Amino acid sequence: MAEKDKITGVEDNLKTQAPKEDVQPIINGDDAKKHPKKGTKAALELEIEELQQEHGELKDKYIRHVAEFDNFKKRNARERIDLLQNAARDTISSLLPVLDDFDRAIKAGDADDNIEPVSEGVKMIYTRLKNTLGQQGLREMETHEQAFDPELHEALTEIPAPNDDMKGKIMDTIEKGYYLNDKIIRHARVVVGK
Repeated sequence: MAEKDKITGVEDNLKTQAPKEDVQPIINGDDAKKHPKKGTKAALELEIEELQQEHGELKDKYIRHVAEFDNFKKRNARERIDLLQNAARDTISSLLPVLDDFDRAIKAGDADDNIEPVSEGVKMIYTRLKNTLGQQGLREMETHEQAFDPELHEALTEIPAPNDDMKGKIMDTIEKGYYLNDKIIRHARVVVGK
């Protein structure tokens, strides 16, 4: 019995002292390359390869986005230039009939010594020009006897006001001010009463 107890004791000792190892399935060939043990050289090489592939894909995507953005900027600049050129073309085209009217008025003035029809023609041309520009969004600024506003008006000089009601108001307009689509494109140059 003593020998039997010794053998049992040795087996128990071996069981408690034996290191526990993770049991992994045996992998052969291509499977070993796809699923190497973690921390091994093959696993690191596989991870590097995957990261390089991902880096290449991201770099390609980045280059494509940069190229698309560059194309967008170029296209946007081209469209802006076209818009400005076409806007000027439309305005000039609308003014050509007025220019034709001035040509006819000059020819009529050269041919006739009577100034009255020429003066009448110039007034008609002025009205037509004003209407044409009004259709393009140009609007005259109202200044007559308005209160002086430095945001809208440029005071050239001050003169004594004829009465107290006219103090700080516009007495005379030297140059008219204009709005284009409700934005000031020229301030009115005025004389203010003090």
